Amino acid sequence: MLNIALPKGRLGDKVYKILASIGYDCAAMEEDNRKLLFENEARGVRYFLVKPSDVHVYVEQGAADVGVVGKDILLEYEPDIYELMDLGFGKCRLAVAAKNDYYEDTDRPLRVATKFVNVTKKYYASKNREIEVVRLNGSIELAPILGLTDVIVDIVETGTTLKENDLSVYEDIVPVSARLIANKASYKFKRDAVDDLIGRLKEKL
Repeated sequence: MLNIALPKGRLGDKVYKILASIGYDCAAMEEDNRKLLFENEARGVRYFLVKPSDVHVYVEQGAADVGVVGKDILLEYEPDIYELMDLGFGKCRLAVAAKNDYYEDTDRPLRVATKFVNVTKKYYASKNREIEVVRLNGSIELAPILGLTDVIVDIVETGTTLKENDLSVYEDIVPVSARLIANKASYKFKRDAVDDLIGRLKEKL
């Protein structure tokens, strides 16, 4: 049985449709229910639906053999897993955004709101820029509007939310897309099954 952790939401739905089309279908996944665990014994596949930021935990700890997660999460948490494949979708970017009239005062530490604390610290350390981080988990665009911080570091997909709140991208940090990851022990002991999955995905994508 290959155990696959999928992120709840649009990305997980997209990944499941692709996996179903290459032989990893599971009828229970297509029913209207609130279950989190789905199995197709005949296909030898079991799915779990988890919070996107938890996929790497299930994989790293061995509850899942493989999973799909955004590169942003891998950069932030640096889990001890194998990153097997860039799936090439779920594309966005991690970026610094600020109010449209923002002017940086380099004489004092930069105040940054983000949930990507580790990525932010590394990025600004590479620029030798002193910062003060304010960790926020939602409605992050409010921070510079209300004067809580100077800038934000966040995922930017279309930029619509920024534009509607009088903000714009100030600097790009790194491009992001969906990645297939594997538990290290699972890749050793279920290598044939995992390699078969990778091969089918490469043909499909």
